Amino acid sequence: MKKISVMTVFVLVIWMASAFRDRHNPSGPGNIPSDRGGKDEKMIKDSIESVKAFLKVYKVLMSPRCMNCHPAGDAPLQGDDSHIHTMNVVRGPDGTGMYAAKCSNCHQPTNTPGLHTPPGNPKWQLPPANMKMVFQGKTPRQLALQIMNYNLNGHKNKEQLIEHARDTLVKSGWNMGEGRTPPPMDYSAFVSVWDTWIKKGGYAPKP
Repeated sequence: MKKISVMTVFVLVIWMASAFRDRHNPSGPGNIPSDRGGKDEKMIKDSIESVKAFLKVYKVLMSPRCMNCHPAGDAPLQGDDSHIHTMNVVRGPDGTGMYAAKCSNCHQPTNTPGLHTPPGNPKWQLPPANMKMVFQGKTPRQLALQIMNYNLNGHKNKEQLIEHARDTLVKSGWNMGEGRTPPPMDYSAFVSVWDTWIKKGGYAPKP
């Protein structure tokens, strides 16, 4: 009789604990949110749209108009064939050149008139030496992960990355002067796919 009483109390305690858990845990058994499936489907849809947008972004970033200022080495690149910059120009600690070969010596606030003359912008420079933000040689996945990494992208959060596409130096890639091939989509289309990529989650393509 004593054993039966103990078993009865034991079962009762388990039942009460189970009821308390389900009541206070919205994701517990019998309390799965009805929109869970919808959220998962939206996440999958967003990731697909994000990756598709980035693959379009990638084509722009790998064009000479963008990649020439994001080289793997410390010398900027030139031309549609992305050859090494003449005059022994190098990055320098802050990205503005070294000694007498400063970027601003040739690259004025506006484009210099004429064929293949130096394009201009008040901000003209490479990324600084301590955060080179290399595009050259990167796969789509590598570049996407780098851009979305706060410690590798110039310390920009998602909002700042979205704003960065509207920076005058970025926009100047579509106005580099005579004799230069523009990026493979127009500027407004680039901003649109850039925004979509980031707002849909900033996903990186699979390897």
